[in-house]
Amino acid sequence: MAVLAEGRDVKELFRSNDPVRLSWAEAMLAGAGIEALVLDGHTSVLEGSISAIPRRLMVADDDYAPARRVLDEADPAFSSNGS
Repeated sequence: MAVLAEGRDVKELFRSNDPVRLSWAEAMLAGAGIEALVLDGHTSVLEGSISAIPRRLMVADDDYAPARRVLDEADPAFSSNGS
């Protein structure tokens, strides 16, 4: 799991119950040199994977716009489906 540098404020990029979509987004961001952090992964497992608690993909505040651009360019449907 990635850990953002200490002292950096983070912002939610999107939420999802789809581990493949989260993994894809993390890989796309890593390829662009953007650190990302998935929150609520352990909570999601504890609740029995019934999709009640989506995982959140977080990036540093100053990386939010570039991260959004990377994901939108990689998959134009990404921003149009409410992710």
